[in-house]
Amino acid sequence: MKGIVFLGERRTELREFPDPQPGPRDVILEIKASGMCGTDLKPYRETFVPGAVRGGIKRSMEPVIAGHEPCGVVVELGSAVSEREARIGQRVMDHHYQGCGVCRHCMGGWRQMCVDGAVVFGSVAHGAHAPYMRVPVDTLVTLPDELSFETGAAIACGTGTAFGALNRLSLHGDETIAIFGQGPVGLSATQLAHAMGARVIALDISSERRGLAAEMGADITLDPMVGDPVEMILEHTQGEGAHKTMDASSSPQARAQAVRATRAWGSCCYVGEGGEVTLDVSPDLLRRQITLLGSWTFSTGGLVDCARFVAERGVEVDRLFTDRWTLSQGDEAYRLFDEQKTGKGVFLPS
Repeated sequence: MKGIVFLGERRTELREFPDPQPGPRDVILEIKASGMCGTDLKPYRETFVPGAVRGGIKRSMEPVIAGHEPCGVVVELGSAVSEREARIGQRVMDHHYQGCGVCRHCMGGWRQMCVDGAVVFGSVAHGAHAPYMRVPVDTLVTLPDELSFETGAAIACGTGTAFGALNRLSLHGDETIAIFGQGPVGLSATQLAHAMGARVIALDISSERRGLAAEMGADITLDPMVGDPVEMILEHTQGEGAHKTMDASSSPQARAQAVRATRAWGSCCYVGEGGEVTLDVSPDLLRRQITLLGSWTFSTGGLVDCARFVAERGVEVDRLFTDRWTLSQGDEAYRLFDEQKTGKGVFLPS
């Protein structure tokens, strides 16, 4: 089979790989949708260094198949997989991490936090930008029948990450939330916060993405390049600031602004990966009693909860996708995604 790999320096390649074979506790998925995530842009842009350690995870010696938002159908079972665990034809998402399985984080469904280190599919093990993918059976989450494979792919990372962060913030329907960055995760957060009944202020430097945010339910959209975002948010909140804020941009400036745009006793959550932030601790945090949180993706149970919320509330997650691609269009897909002006992209391998 053929799969997309990142070669670094904004290059991709469609390479030939053997069809995956299941181990005793694995299943083989036929991939129906494989989402593109903002975190893909780091390995896409940077120089590929075999064996390098990035984000605490050691890179493989050869490029692996990219894609960490898998959604598809079970087509083969390992010899030690029971019918209660998986069945042929089952529609599933995948929690795209593998850990030791026995530490407290793995037992709680947080394999990405495994004390022995996690394997991340699409980063150090083969991912979903291919027709088939091998995954451990205990990473599967059933896709509700009323949801499309594309929606499942979004929930499997970007939308699930946004849902997890909103839950960390304990967002309520009578609150205002300001969301900095309207890439795939930020747009998902805007859509979900709107579905939760909150008033949403969405910020992005891209007019295209601000337009998408408005379509996803943002009550107010702001361009942080035309004024002070903190002052603009204060103007829309009677001078108090937003009850909750979220940064999904990874911008050092946006991170600081998100904290400063939070009202006293409010909470700010960082979701965007990498980078730094500089804060003046007393006025920015202590003297306003601000709670500052970090949120990294979601647990297996969180993936179940997000899918259930989307299905029960009729959230139209498919609207996040502005571009759909075949595997042979990998170069074009990531060139466009790299401009950071579009919504979410998805590969449809079969």
